[in-house]
Amino acid sequence: MSDSRPRVLFFGTGGTISYAGRDSLDLWEYMDYGRRMPVAEILSLFPEVEAAANIIPVDVRQVSSSGITPDDWLALVDAVHRSVAATPDVDGVVITHGTATLEETAYFLSLALKVDLPVVMVGAQRPSSGFATDAGSNLLCALRVASAPQTRGLGVLVVLNEEIHAAREVTKTSTLRLETFRAPDIGMLGYADPDGTVAIYRQPVRPCCRDTEFDVAGIGTLPRVDIALSYAGADDAAISGFVNAGARAIVCATLAPGLPTPAQEQALGTAVARGIPVIYSSRAGSGRVLRRGSMRKAGVIAADNLNPQKARVLAMLALTRTSDPDEIQRMFDTY
Repeated sequence: MSDSRPRVLFFGTGGTISYAGRDSLDLWEYMDYGRRMPVAEILSLFPEVEAAANIIPVDVRQVSSSGITPDDWLALVDAVHRSVAATPDVDGVVITHGTATLEETAYFLSLALKVDLPVVMVGAQRPSSGFATDAGSNLLCALRVASAPQTRGLGVLVVLNEEIHAAREVTKTSTLRLETFRAPDIGMLGYADPDGTVAIYRQPVRPCCRDTEFDVAGIGTLPRVDIALSYAGADDAAISGFVNAGARAIVCATLAPGLPTPAQEQALGTAVARGIPVIYSSRAGSGRVLRRGSMRKAGVIAADNLNPQKARVLAMLALTRTSDPDEIQRMFDTY
């Protein structure tokens, strides 16, 4: 008898969703005392999810999201490309990930992957072994979204708490609450409802996946980009340290609506003069940074509404193509 379920590639990279704590009430210290589970073991805890898809497990990494590096992003892109090419008639991709850096990995994948399939990033706020864990529900929703025809062409999606978000727009907003992922400026794309319905209300318009100009095939290491945080009285120490460490670009998480401190501004101007692109984002968590005339004159790039960590992701990819500030500004305006 033929299997009518959609075929979904299921990649595991670690994170809270992969943890087994000491007991069901270990909802916080599991990261210190628990153990990480491979993909097959995670799925065995929630056999109900297999009704949604024919799941093809692929273990990539078993790390905390705090341990994810740009090298892991490159390895994940390669793993997805190889697995999709080797798996005929696959309908979608699900990637488990720790929530702390999930948004950064998701945005990188949305710019670097060259696949037409829906790609869904999923995690959990409570370990899979925990009391009232969100892991099973999130997994089920992710599988349904990844195999839904209406999610093709939407790029990389983030699915938790029965909500569907675009990778570019979503960010983690709470350390512990289940409703942690939000898109502060624009809102979610839709819902993954308990009855199995995948409801999409809007579509992203920024280019992603195959439609971007970025190609990381054959790239061994991404350019170093650092983030300098603005705060009352911040001096030039961090920026000077990043320049001395070999930063190829610097993102400044400025005071809203786009102002570093005077000492930072002077140090960043020195960096620009040395050919190091500087990008102004905002520490506020929402809102756009507009490119004022003084920024144009100084050669400083505006991050639009990308938060600092995502501005860093785009800057890293931009530097694989150019170091010209005007070209990088075009990319920030585009993606």
